[in-house]
Amino acid sequence: MIITGESSGELYGSFLAAALRERNPGIRLSGVGGERMRSAGVELLSGIAGAFGIVEAVGAYRRVRETFRKVCEALRSFRPQVLVLIDYPDFNMRVAREAKREGIRILYYVSPQVWAWRGKRVKVLGELVDRMAVLFPFEEQLYTEAGVPCEFVGHPAMDEIGETVRSAGYGVGDIGRQEVRRTFRKDRGMDPGRPVLVLMPGSRSHEIGRLLPVMAEATREMGRRYPDYQVAVPVAPNLDGAAESAIRSSLEGAGHPALFFTRDAVRTLLAADSAVIASGTSTLQAALLGVPMVVVYKLSPLTYWLGRLLVQVRHISLVNILLDKSVADDSGLRIGELLQGKAGRERVMEELGGIIGNASRREEMLAQLEKVRRLFLGKSASLRTAEMVEDLAGG
Repeated sequence: MIITGESSGELYGSFLAAALRERNPGIRLSGVGGERMRSAGVELLSGIAGAFGIVEAVGAYRRVRETFRKVCEALRSFRPQVLVLIDYPDFNMRVAREAKREGIRILYYVSPQVWAWRGKRVKVLGELVDRMAVLFPFEEQLYTEAGVPCEFVGHPAMDEIGETVRSAGYGVGDIGRQEVRRTFRKDRGMDPGRPVLVLMPGSRSHEIGRLLPVMAEATREMGRRYPDYQVAVPVAPNLDGAAESAIRSSLEGAGHPALFFTRDAVRTLLAADSAVIASGTSTLQAALLGVPMVVVYKLSPLTYWLGRLLVQVRHISLVNILLDKSVADDSGLRIGELLQGKAGRERVMEELGGIIGNASRREEMLAQLEKVRRLFLGKSASLRTAEMVEDLAGG
């Protein structure tokens, strides 16, 4: 059984399900996810909720409670040999307690951000789970020092990237070449000879609502200041038609003459020269693909205020966190992060100007992104996690 609660985790769950089915053709998979997991052969008990934050989560409470009830019933009736919990800690740690009572073996895949806040969860996880499969090098050290069986397996984003570039006849080492960008611009219906700015307003409704005005203003300003640029917007696959329509309406209202909408973030980022991205997994995707970026984020005032009190990291973007925690003695450039009121037109365009118009700054940022990519080369997160599932099932 595979349980996840948000778009990025659902993607990782689909990759894991595909790897398990390829290695074990007769396997039966059940879980909580979305259409990608269903397509990978998972019998869905419920769809993902996608809520985030203290204020934002209130509206999803009933749905989450009903999903929890269905999962608990399935643990008793389906009796999985292994339960895989992907991120989504407030929900999944409760599921882990139920599974432990039933004697079901548990693999936690994608660690909660215990390094940022609520560090006491390390001890709790050690008491609940049989093994941890984590995505970042510094997480393995954190859990191992606490006596929790743990392995850094790499990041599934790298699995998706490798599969995508190979499908176009390239290798991971070709990422960032102008020839590759031109190929994927053409693939996305864009002019292969013109540069591309990618806008990614997030995968959750509250993110999109707060960041769309920022993205629309950036789109309008790009048309004025950099008329040669095309603007591409990969819409998160978990979003429904109404959300996609809202994104289209807002950005089309900016009047940019070369605006493109897609449903494939990796292929679109492979076409990109720069990006403005909501803080989240997409920032790591862009880093692995060598796309210089500006990171933006807005929360409700209450959620942001409480977060400032609780969170124990200097940065919010995964790129900067990895540079801080996993690249030895690195004091180089960090990606620009614009939060709350700073995430407005002038600051966004100022940061973009440093990427587009300052060659030395752009090269320095590309060098930093390459340091991040090196951390994940040679690893296949989905394959290794599938092997860990098999080990638990056999044990």
